[in-house]
Amino acid sequence: MPCLLDVHADETESLARMVGDINRGLTGRPPTLPPKYFYDQTGSKLFERITQLPEYYLTRAEETILRDVAHDVMAKLRPRDIVELGPGSCRKVRWLLDAFEDAEDVRYLAVDVGRDSLVQAMTALDDRYPWLHVHAVVGDFERHLARLPLPVGRRLALFLGSTIGNFDSLPRQALLAQIRRLLGADGRLLLGVDLVKDHGELNAAYNDAAGITAEFNRNILRIVNRAVDADFVPEKWRHHAFYNAAASRIEMHLLADEPQRVILRKLGVKLDFDRGEGIWTENSYKFTRESTEAMLAEAGLALEEWYTDAGCRFGLVLARPAESA
Repeated sequence: MPCLLDVHADETESLARMVGDINRGLTGRPPTLPPKYFYDQTGSKLFERITQLPEYYLTRAEETILRDVAHDVMAKLRPRDIVELGPGSCRKVRWLLDAFEDAEDVRYLAVDVGRDSLVQAMTALDDRYPWLHVHAVVGDFERHLARLPLPVGRRLALFLGSTIGNFDSLPRQALLAQIRRLLGADGRLLLGVDLVKDHGELNAAYNDAAGITAEFNRNILRIVNRAVDADFVPEKWRHHAFYNAAASRIEMHLLADEPQRVILRKLGVKLDFDRGEGIWTENSYKFTRESTEAMLAEAGLALEEWYTDAGCRFGLVLARPAESA
């Protein structure tokens, strides 16, 4: 079937928003950069390599759970409307689509910021599932969920990969509340959460021996250079990631290897960094069942099913609107 396409974020608007985020982040204390800007073409390829590393258990664990529970979930819910936020290559949703027993009049809506990659992924889905109504939505899922079409039946929203862990508490609650409104009265959310576990395993997942995560982290400086005509030298910055147990999160930083001045020409800003001074590039929060239930409750959602892999490293959560509990 032909793929429908809605565009709610054009390149000019997205670049202007990025420039504003870079300005606020790098001139703040401590300097920060939003992790959503990791994923240019190079960053996306590097992240795909990260998912295949022996230290990076998250993707393998999540897909194992999806494989094991897909038939039960789809038989129980029988959704007619699937919405996925940040689907990337749309690889994970295939476990669910393959589990459909009554594959008629099903719509799949995918929301992501990269138009070309999204259309490419949706075209591949259209070829594989000729019965599926595919609808690509180019937009920022923090800002454009209210513009999505109304459900055509029971809606299942997918927010996988533990992306929810990149959000601090208040924006996390705001996003989940938006998703709650998206579901309607009888919809469900399938949410991926990375779990608290052995600190050594957590630290290793973000400090791989091959250095791919380090290169992924430094690549954001190249993205900043293009966006604001800056002169960061990524090779002068050191990847630093560690598990902060008190906050239940992995923190990723870039630390200056030497004193340096960086000029952001488009912004008319000069930044001076001492040796060892850092730029905070990502938080990745880790959860327990209890903290997940509390997070959902704050957004008007209730935990319905809790699935984990054999090692209890990763969790998939099926949640429903709390009013229907």
